[in-house]
Amino acid sequence: MTALSVNVNKIAVLRNSRGGGEPDVVRAARTCLYAGAHGITVHPRPDQRHIRHADVLALAGLTQEHGVELNVEGNPFAPARAGYPGFLALCRQVRPAQATLVPDNDGQLTSDHGFDFEQDAERLRPLIAELKACGCRVSLFVDAGGAGLDRAREVGADRIEIYTGPYAEAQASGDARDALDACVATAHQAHTLGLGVNAGHDLSQANLVDFLEAVPDVLEVSIGHALISEALYAGLERTIHRYLDLLSGQR
Repeated sequence: MTALSVNVNKIAVLRNSRGGGEPDVVRAARTCLYAGAHGITVHPRPDQRHIRHADVLALAGLTQEHGVELNVEGNPFAPARAGYPGFLALCRQVRPAQATLVPDNDGQLTSDHGFDFEQDAERLRPLIAELKACGCRVSLFVDAGGAGLDRAREVGADRIEIYTGPYAEAQASGDARDALDACVATAHQAHTLGLGVNAGHDLSQANLVDFLEAVPDVLEVSIGHALISEALYAGLERTIHRYLDLLSGQR
């Protein structure tokens, strides 16, 4: 069964919009875990517009308490600044089970492309080695159909995360065939190279089953925006249960 890691960034966005401590990110994550989620994902950004340093520390404690995985996403090239120690320093501090490296910048509302391995592979190599020395499994965010997966393996990555935004957009418009074919081809190539495959971005109850039926052996999906949006209507626990049903093959 594909693992569900719930991204709780949106809980922090809502909290930060008002200030104070509500809604409580740790309480929301705990609710997800009690409902059966397999892990928690966060993507702390240097501008601290949602998940913050203190949240990552608290969630590391929660996931350790529950014996589940914490997946920390971020740009390993972004410099440290006030309130943000830098991605590697944060991972050294909390030692997440998985570090997912993403080539985003402060100007992006959300991650919207994978690494250019021609440009970034050698820069990534020492950073991946350092993360693995901390005990982190390392996953790299990649575009479906993109080139250079052999370099990803060569510089030490354990997994890739397929950026599924284009697939979700195509599926919503009614013709996901080409986008899905690109995801399938990328997954097959990754498996041939010995890389595990994760997926994430704009996956939802509406498109998850079609994706998993087409793309072989996806180890983990990271879902946040759609899941939290759906939970506003149905409740968080019920929404987690629905995703787990979909992942176990119950339509």
